[in-house]
Amino acid sequence: MNALPTAETFEKIFFELRKVIVGQSRLLERLLVGVLCRGHCLLESVPGLAKTLAAETLANVVGGSFARIQFTPDLLPSDIVGTRIYRAGSETFDVELGPVFVNFLLTDEINRAPAKVQSALLEVMAEQQVTIGGITHPVEPPFFVVATQNPIESEGVYQLPDAQRDRFMMKIVLDHPTADDEMAILDRMAVASAAPTPNQVISLDELIALQERADQVFVDRSVMQYAVDVVQCTRYPDHYKLADLGPMIGLGASPRASLNLVKGARAMAMLRGRSYATPQDVFDLAPEVLRHRLLLTYDALARDITADHIIQRILATVPANWVSPKPNAVFNRS
Repeated sequence: MNALPTAETFEKIFFELRKVIVGQSRLLERLLVGVLCRGHCLLESVPGLAKTLAAETLANVVGGSFARIQFTPDLLPSDIVGTRIYRAGSETFDVELGPVFVNFLLTDEINRAPAKVQSALLEVMAEQQVTIGGITHPVEPPFFVVATQNPIESEGVYQLPDAQRDRFMMKIVLDHPTADDEMAILDRMAVASAAPTPNQVISLDELIALQERADQVFVDRSVMQYAVDVVQCTRYPDHYKLADLGPMIGLGASPRASLNLVKGARAMAMLRGRSYATPQDVFDLAPEVLRHRLLLTYDALARDITADHIIQRILATVPANWVSPKPNAVFNRS
């Protein structure tokens, strides 16, 4: 790979992202983790918090193609993946590929389309391919889906199917900018012609090489055990002295949660300049990986208990073996 050293590469990527996006450091870091893990991200916030801009800026920084699909109630699956078109002149069917055949796909307000349309993304998200008329068409790697949804809308929206939510590696919840950040936004946009534009830092081939390097980050068995314990606690909280959470959790996280916690820990470790993952990497990613995979009971909803409340209780209770950079040095921390 003819790229910059990894640490300098990431520093330059974040510099270009922050030229355009003010604040939202957690969002930018999680998006890059998702790209390195070949995962997909679901962004949730009120309008105007730069969800679309963040996805498009990331695509520009790594030199990937970008497409945006605005989900509406009248959208059809063929509008997303493509369809077969009959050519009268040749009396044959041609395949017209849909907008999913890009590197970075933004599905804006994904909960505004019915489940049939949302499910059209299942195959391409899981297998990076689309089947049209019995013929499979692979998408070019890397392939990364960013979906957005507005939590305050209740009219004309459809809840994502459980299978669709589980395909997203992370659900990232955005907050309003601070007063200082909002002033910085005003300063940057005071002159329209001076609006910052990002520069491309790496190529797609270099991004794929970074993904392969993330796959090689060492994960000690104790780190895997911590990820498994956190996920198991969402299913059997009484085994971890959290029996009071049992009536609040209708369904715990799936095995995809454990897989994504470990994959995310690898990418997070590489972003932080380490060749090995620690339980802290799992701990930091757990809210994004778990919050959309927990199904709460009506009792919890009636008491205004959210998935984040449950996750914080779990993370504060489940012990971890904290890995030291010294060989064979592992310490129990309860």
